[in-house]
Amino acid sequence: MASLNDLLAQKASLEKQIADAQRAERGDAITRVKGLMAEFGLTLADLGPRATASPRRVSGKTGNKVAPKYRHPGTGQTWSGRGLKPTWLAAALADGKSIGDFAI
Repeated sequence: MASLNDLLAQKASLEKQIADAQRAERGDAITRVKGLMAEFGLTLADLGPRATASPRRVSGKTGNKVAPKYRHPGTGQTWSGRGLKPTWLAAALADGKSIGDFAI
């Protein structure tokens, strides 16, 4: 039975081999694509508008602002009702006030 250190070394070796194979295959694919583009006289513009634009990563958070729903009467600080409660609101609620007291 192999020791843990031996197995970890084998795993690291296999991961390196996999990464090397992926790099080599990617390089071969790029070479083939460039060859086909040269053979047929194609440019990136021929592949479509998205081929020339830098790729964008789309996330679930689009950064849209949300209108505030609650306002601290003394400082004017606001909270949209999303995420963690601000400390000023949590303290006021702990003092017995209602969240409706801060509604805009």
